[in-house]
Amino acid sequence: MKITCIKGSPRVKGNSSLLADYFLKNFENSENEINTFNLNQLNYRGCQGCRKCLTDAEKCIMNDDLQEVLESVRESDVLVLASGVYYGELTSQAKGFIDRTYSFNVPDFITNPNSSRLEPGKCLVMVLAQGHPDENMFKDIFIRYAYFFEKKGFSKNYLIRACGVLNKGDVGRKKDVLKQADDIAGEILKKEGN
Repeated sequence: MKITCIKGSPRVKGNSSLLADYFLKNFENSENEINTFNLNQLNYRGCQGCRKCLTDAEKCIMNDDLQEVLESVRESDVLVLASGVYYGELTSQAKGFIDRTYSFNVPDFITNPNSSRLEPGKCLVMVLAQGHPDENMFKDIFIRYAYFFEKKGFSKNYLIRACGVLNKGDVGRKKDVLKQADDIAGEILKKEGN
């Protein structure tokens, strides 16, 4: 199984990154290939709205560090997208990546029932860490982005969410969240026959 992990936090060892790493430990064996990208360490820009991916090319034409990331997602079975919650939203790094996935759309994606260039049947695991302890706050983030990823061929989408993890390493004390990560990993491994 091929897995791409994209970390959107500017903190290399932030709670969302630690939680993603914990989740990925379930897949560390010779049968799985894991590629991890820390977006804050890459040189890229957000979508420029040029629409060349829908007219002159079949992929994003911007020549920057995100090309390798987008290609890895294209080839993967599972995408792990980890982000802190900043001002009620994904980090700007994560949002910049998501905007560039526009290039996965076919030219007539609005009316075409097969709107994605990606192979169907992919899996999205969104890992969110927020400092605010109220689980009702910002719970719409996953719902919104899962909708767009479903349109891109991600037919099974999971959320691993830790609330009230403001300080470094807080997520390690959230036993219920860690169990949820293990349970989701187990379900994916079972589905993929590993």
